Amino acid sequence: MSAPIRKAIFPVGGLGTRFLPATKSMPKEMLPVVDKPLIQYAVDEAREAGIEEFIFVTGRGKASIEDHFDHAYELQDMLTNRRKDDALTLLAETIPAPGNMAFIRQQEPLGLGHAVWCARNFVGDEPVAVLLADDLILSAPGCLKQMVAAHGAVGGNMLAVMEVAPAETASYGVIAPGGADGRLVQVDGLVEKPKPQEAPSNLAVIGRYIIQPAVFDDLARMERGAGDEIQLTDALARQIGKHPFHGFKFDGTRFDCGNKTGFLEANIAFALARPDMAAGVRKIIHSYAKD
Repeated sequence: MSAPIRKAIFPVGGLGTRFLPATKSMPKEMLPVVDKPLIQYAVDEAREAGIEEFIFVTGRGKASIEDHFDHAYELQDMLTNRRKDDALTLLAETIPAPGNMAFIRQQEPLGLGHAVWCARNFVGDEPVAVLLADDLILSAPGCLKQMVAAHGAVGGNMLAVMEVAPAETASYGVIAPGGADGRLVQVDGLVEKPKPQEAPSNLAVIGRYIIQPAVFDDLARMERGAGDEIQLTDALARQIGKHPFHGFKFDGTRFDCGNKTGFLEANIAFALARPDMAAGVRKIIHSYAKD
């Protein structure tokens, strides 16, 4: 049995330049899909998986993320006076328990590996989940809950993986797969953003990880990789053979909300999954799909 996964890291320091001008004054993680910001989906997924402590690695201009997970007293007073009980319940559900959130500043944009390393002192000597809010996954149960259940049996490091078109491997970390057991795939190699002709497979790493504390020691080397950044993928690759290491083929649909097309698709898919919206949204889609 592996140690329980109690903590999660949310790297939210990126500038979101692909969504300018919307992200000039709003963190990209606060962009709403239907009626909930991306970061809320990630936190909700973590809570469903049993996560108790939430560690946000932020940057300049990200204060609204911290405010989002705090009380809004004027709004709550107004809703109370107007007896908007459903809205009050909705707000209360967004706030983790007191003392269960930490916000750390990543002073320099040195890559995902560096952002994760910045959270090291809040993690300690236990495995930790990492969730990237840009990767929004529509599934029940959530992707991380699926991974935590699988991790309980095998331990070690674990990555969410999915098949991508071979031409798209240069946008992802890609695993060299070994033996498979159901949704679990042994990771025999791991490469960050390989050219299609050099990719070991088309199984790409998606923004859900369960990592062992030894990864932080490796990240401390501050070695630069693809894009001249400190890559989490590279540090994980150097852990192969030291701990059990698996890719997990999750059940669900992933939307790349780091680009505009994926973000728009996510809004449509999540709206269609809502009983209170599906019929109206379907009608709108049909009206625009006419020749």
